Amino acid sequence: MKLRAQFVKSAFSVRECPRWDRVEIALAGRSNVGKSSLLNALTGSKRLARVSKTPGRTRAINLFEVGEKIAIADLPGYGYARMPEAEARKLSAAMREYLVERTNLGALVLLIDSRRGPRADEIELAEAIASRGVKLIIAATKCDKLKRSERARAIALFKAFGVTPILCSVSDGEGIDELRRAILRAAERGAGRLVSDEHEGAS
Repeated sequence: MKLRAQFVKSAFSVRECPRWDRVEIALAGRSNVGKSSLLNALTGSKRLARVSKTPGRTRAINLFEVGEKIAIADLPGYGYARMPEAEARKLSAAMREYLVERTNLGALVLLIDSRRGPRADEIELAEAIASRGVKLIIAATKCDKLKRSERARAIALFKAFGVTPILCSVSDGEGIDELRRAILRAAERGAGRLVSDEHEGAS
């Protein structure tokens, strides 16, 4: 089952995000991790997210409708793109504001190159998400570039997160279906949390 998606809008702050009751699944990762390619693979559309040879083309929070109850938020890439420092700080602030304040957020899919494992800022980001009670999904990308003998070591690099990464590859399709299922489960869980929050707010 593909996550059929349709682009809605680009937002540069939480205030500009749509007001809806959809559960949002955010995708975040470094600018060279293959985020746009993975989004296209998840949705079965080669043109949904623009894939560029120059990392860091995503400069806003791009929101996509998926079915009737889910949305995907493609967050700006970080850590690699060549851009003015002031703009990089602005994008980083917008991303963190979204992850900390957005009440629709049901899960974060954190993309990390399977060959290198997480860095300190990614572990810090995961801890901030966990403190909110938001589901964390780790997508270890580009696993087709790993030798079979390197896989166990690659998975061990992710122990700091306390969750098993989903090894995935856009090139050969490995892990894409598993990642879709994880997203759908997280969206279902997030929908229950949104309903609970609405009831608490009304009481």
